Amino acid sequence: MENILLVVNVILAIILVIVVLLQKSEGGALGIGVSQENFMFSRTAGDFFTKATAIIATLFIICSLSLTIISRGDLVSESSVIDKIDENSEEVPKIPENNN
Repeated sequence: MENILLVVNVILAIILVIVVLLQKSEGGALGIGVSQENFMFSRTAGDFFTKATAIIATLFIICSLSLTIISRGDLVSESSVIDKIDENSEEVPKIPENNN
């Protein structure tokens, strides 16, 4: 199951990158070169790509969270990180005091 979700996640990431790159920028370079004619016809394509991006991004996030939840089940918590630091601190040699 984890491998299938991983493959789906990679495919969704690639599709998301492609859909974002296909979108037209809405800024229009601060209004330079934007005509009313181009604005009227590009709006429907923008709506499609905007909706497609939102849907694919939502699926990507759900898939990523599912992968995290599934892989978290394999982890076994044996001890805390703080316990490991305390264990390692005992092995550190002590600094000798100055005998002046």
